[in-house]
Amino acid sequence: MPRPPSSPSLADQHGAPGGVAAVDRAATLLAAFQLGDTSLSLTELAARTGLYKSTTMRLLASLEHAGLIRKLDDGSYALGAEIARLHAVYAASFSLERVVMPVLRELVAETGESAAYHVSQGTARLCLYRVDSPNPIRDHTRAGELLPIGQGAGGRVLIAFDETLGRKYGKGKDAPLYASIRQQGYCAVQGDRLAEVAGISAPVFHQDGSLAAALTLIVPAHRYDERHIEPTVRAARKLSTLV
Repeated sequence: MPRPPSSPSLADQHGAPGGVAAVDRAATLLAAFQLGDTSLSLTELAARTGLYKSTTMRLLASLEHAGLIRKLDDGSYALGAEIARLHAVYAASFSLERVVMPVLRELVAETGESAAYHVSQGTARLCLYRVDSPNPIRDHTRAGELLPIGQGAGGRVLIAFDETLGRKYGKGKDAPLYASIRQQGYCAVQGDRLAEVAGISAPVFHQDGSLAAALTLIVPAHRYDERHIEPTVRAARKLSTLV
């Protein structure tokens, strides 16, 4: 009889409430593949997921039958062609607005302040999406407006985490500032763009690790609250799993 693993598998630790255990386990096998992996051995897959090798083999057989996994001549496993087909379907139906706006609304509901999604646009930054604070006293920047790339929390985050922008704008006397932003994972500033406005911003990354945007909470300076840093960073991390 096989000896039970010393710790629960990833699927057992993070299974969907009310879900199907076998599906959770199969999903962890697919998620075991990371950028740079051309193929993984049975041993590597079992180690990364915490599953028995015997369980891993049975799940791989089903995934292979579905075209989600393919077994190579050397006995290792790679992602199958069905993954590419599903990605094409996903890409065709993907709407960035439908992904970003709910997260911005959640952040506004939690903090009571305005939230925006900024992307770099040449020598400026574009406010691509925004949800306003319910408070009558607020910054009135609108979606579609261009803002300075080197001012404000959102612009600072774009420079800190984008290599191209960093080489252009993040050198010299400002280099320590951007190093600090990268180290702490966010930027919180008051009066940087406008004297009456504060901002908290955190980076949103694509799945390949490149910078997608800056998620920014925009706050009147007199209402600035450091307790809003954590939910802003959390929202940016959530978007990083979606974009």
